Formats: sequence, structure tokens, C-alpha cells
Amino acid sequence: MTSTAIRTARFFRARVTAITDLTPSFRRFTFGGDDLADYGDPGFDQRVKVVFPAPEAGLDTMPVDDAWYATWRDMPEDARPTFRTYTTRAVRNLRNEVDIDMVAHDVLGPASAWIEQASVGDEVLICGPTTAHEGVSFGIDFVPPARSERILLAGDETAAPAIAVILEQLAADARGTVVLEVPHADDIAYLPRHPGFDYVVAARGDGARHAHLVRAVEDVAAQLVPEGRGAEVEEIDIDSDILWEVPRTAKGGAALKSAPLYAWLAGEAGAIKALRRHLVTDHGVDPRAVAFMGYWRLGRAEN
Repeated sequence: MTSTAIRTARFFRARVTAITDLTPSFRRFTFGGDDLADYGDPGFDQRVKVVFPAPEAGLDTMPVDDAWYATWRDMPEDARPTFRTYTTRAVRNLRNEVDIDMVAHDVLGPASAWIEQASVGDEVLICGPTTAHEGVSFGIDFVPPARSERILLAGDETAAPAIAVILEQLAADARGTVVLEVPHADDIAYLPRHPGFDYVVAARGDGARHAHLVRAVEDVAAQLVPEGRGAEVEEIDIDSDILWEVPRTAKGGAALKSAPLYAWLAGEAGAIKALRRHLVTDHGVDPRAVAFMGYWRLGRAEN
């Protein structure tokens, strides 16, 4: 007798059932369809891949087996389906619905073009966990110690959906600070409120990109941790390497049992690299208590 392995992650075919403009920069896509009945929701900042159709590479050309990424890499570049990474914003299994919030901005490539032009009925593929998933999800990068006196959540608009889910799912007695930089003043209202968090959120406006983010994290760090000799950080070449590190134990849990501060940093790689260095080197924050993710790089498309 042979047994069929239970798939804990797979590609789901879904169609757009609603589009909601939440703020000038954040557009919510509600996806539906029977295939979403076993779409999983491990929680917090669960990463998923959304595959967008294109005339030269429709959804049916996307490899969907367990070795899909290697197969995709071997495809001719002009024949590869386009996909990008997002955060599951909400899951309603009883209604076969999934919400994913995306940043709407000037059309710079196939993903931003789809976000701008999509309409109800359009189809995508979503690679994510199933309801059979149990235990640690390595698609979740918010892995704080069991005890943290304070939590720092910091990023730009690409990190806002993940920060929003984290805030909604943290216990009411959690304490911390949110630092967020968004394109427009009306985007500030995007984040849900948590009673234990201070919010240092500002619009970029015509100012330098990430100026608020970097300055505000420096100010917050000065309040939360004393300046002193920290660890020497390994410099990462963000032009050739991926800026992404989530401290974990061998079994996937938090790297520390407790920490006075746990920092989660996500957004443009150059800014996140600077923030990580500031916290760890200048302020002595234990590097095992800092998760940092370079979601994107200026001038470069990221999958």
C-alpha cells in the first residue's frame, strides 16, 4: 500500500472577488475560489508568493510541483511567469477567501502594472501554506523570544501589511514601538492600533526616501537601549547577496528565551542594513534579537 504525502504548502488558483482602496498607497485584493478551502494561516507575517499572468507567460506555464523554483530558474527569462512576495493579510476558510494588501505605486514593472489594472474576475496563483501545516512556519519572520520587554517593528510601506498583521495578533499586554515610513499622509491610517505600542509614523512626502525611517529608529533606539559597544556585524553586499536573517534555534523557534528588546526590521535593503548596524553595533542589541529582511532594493525588481 502506498501513502500520499500531505502537502503543507502548495499553489492555489484564485480569482479576484473584490478590490478595496484602503489608502492612496494600499490596495486590498480579496481572492476567492473553491481551491482556497485549505489555504493555511500560521499567523503573523506569513510570506506567500503571488504569480501574475502575462501574455508571454500565462498561469498555466508556472511550475507548481515541489521543485518549482529550480524549474522556474531554468526557464528562459522571457518565458518565466512573474511572481512577487506578499503577506497574507486575512484568511476566511469558511468563505474560501484570502485578503492580500499590496502597495499601489507608479507602474514600474509587471507586478505594479497588474496591481494598477486588475479587475474582479482576474486570476492568480498563490503559493502558500495549507491547513495541514503544523509547527514552525519558515515563511514567518516574526520569531520573538517568549519574553520581550519591548518590541520594535520598523519598515517602509512594503513592510506595512506584515506589521499590521503582527499588531493584530500580538497579545494585548505586549509593549513596543512601531516606526513606519509611508508615501502619503493619508497612508498613516492604514495601521491598526495596539494599546501597548507607540506609533512613530510619518509620510515621506517630497523628502528623502527612508530619512524618517532611519532617523526615527535612531531616536527610538536611544530611548530603549543605551549606546555602547555592540557586536561586530557581518557586512552584507546588498548588490549581490540577500539581506535576510531571522535568528532561530535549530528547531525553528526563537534564538533567545528572553530579551529586553526584540527588533523586526523590513523594507528597502539599504535602509534596513543601516538600521541593523545601528542597533547591533552602536547600541549593543543582541544580534539574536534582531530579525532583518531586505524586501526590495532600489532600482531592482525582486521576486
